[in-house]
Amino acid sequence: MALDYSKKVMQNFMHPKNMGEIKNADGIGKVGNPTCGDIMWVYIKVGKKGKSEIIKDIKFKTFGCTAAIATSSMITQLAKGKTFEKAQKINTKDIAKSLKGLPSIKMHCSNLASDALKKAIEDYQYRK
Repeated sequence: MALDYSKKVMQNFMHPKNMGEIKNADGIGKVGNPTCGDIMWVYIKVGKKGKSEIIKDIKFKTFGCTAAIATSSMITQLAKGKTFEKAQKINTKDIAKSLKGLPSIKMHCSNLASDALKKAIEDYQYRK
């Protein structure tokens, strides 16, 4: 079955933004889906903006399909520079909308991406 991906999904798959690993990351979130085999890691570096903590830098590593890589790329773009409060509100619909749509069978990928970000923030808060 061929899936119809938007141009934006394909751009983020072919040329992902913020791909890689942050050495000495302040927080790391790892999630996976045993059904499809996708695994995502999100790494964050935290900074200050006034009194608020922000995501100063964010990177990802993903082992997965086109949608998994595209949603990982998009979550990093949406979260970079945001406060934790705003970053944690980024949801499945926000990611899919920013990618100009996702096939319904691939919406779980955007869940994984937002879960990985939340876990990275939780990891940072736990370490602190």
